[in-house]
Amino acid sequence: MPPSRRPSRIQTRNRAAILDAALDVFSAHGFRGATVDQIAKAANLSKPNLLYYFPSKEDIHNALLEQLLDTWLAPLRALDETGDPLEELLAYVHRKLQMSRDFPRESRLFANEIVQGAPRIHAALSSDLKTLVDTKTDVIRGWMDAGRIARVHPYHLIFSIWSLTQHYADFDVQVRAVLGQEDPFATAPEFIDTLYRKLLSPP
Repeated sequence: MPPSRRPSRIQTRNRAAILDAALDVFSAHGFRGATVDQIAKAANLSKPNLLYYFPSKEDIHNALLEQLLDTWLAPLRALDETGDPLEELLAYVHRKLQMSRDFPRESRLFANEIVQGAPRIHAALSSDLKTLVDTKTDVIRGWMDAGRIARVHPYHLIFSIWSLTQHYADFDVQVRAVLGQEDPFATAPEFIDTLYRKLLSPP
């Protein structure tokens, strides 16, 4: 949106509608498959009206990714080195699973970007994400060195948490086809808690 005085209520509402519609379109079709026309239609706005707020598809996508990356890093940032190691890690696992339940479109948007080589967020992955993961793996190593949790590869531990929890969002159709009427988010927490508790409990 062109720089101006504080946005009106209608402008704020339209911008939010565009981003919400774009999240649907991008998560379903990926960046390459999505079009401005699809987003405008989903937002119930004309294409010229949409382009007033965002001059291009890239601008819309970038705005979503900027919001998403901060949201995505929040559960790991909350890992507290002063807390009980096992409970802190299990809480992180459950926060990530809850994100898959509450933000499936965001998870698929992120997955689509990564599968395409992360052309729009590669710099952030190499800086913000890597710095945070490096910091938290140092904390995890300290817990292992102190004998407070079992010794495993800390980076692969985090990768496994990402892949296991985000599977429920990114492969939702497959999960629900296999489980039928069973709600995956009703039964997954107990399984995942047991899995990581057994893996990480000190010998």
